[in-house]
Amino acid sequence: MEISASDRDLIGVMRRYFAVQAELESLKAQLEAARQAAGEAIGVFYDHRQNAEHAADLQRSHRLREEMASLMQHAEAWGRAASGADDHDRSAAEAEPEE
Repeated sequence: MEISASDRDLIGVMRRYFAVQAELESLKAQLEAARQAAGEAIGVFYDHRQNAEHAADLQRSHRLREEMASLMQHAEAWGRAASGADDHDRSAAEAEPEE
């Protein structure tokens, strides 16, 4: 079975999605451990304007979430295109006369 360039692209997108997801989960665990150790309120700790010590990591977590959303949108667009192609193939096959 041969994999199309589009399928390879999707595989790459999903690999990146899961890598970013793992990185984000690790970062969230680190931040939450730091918050609990500091005894900070959630609203204060997770506000990068009020938490200069962890501001870079907080902003990084937002960028990772945005990247995950973008990657998922790409995968969804691929799925819609593949579904549309399947629908087109089915209607073409149904339109062909039988011999």
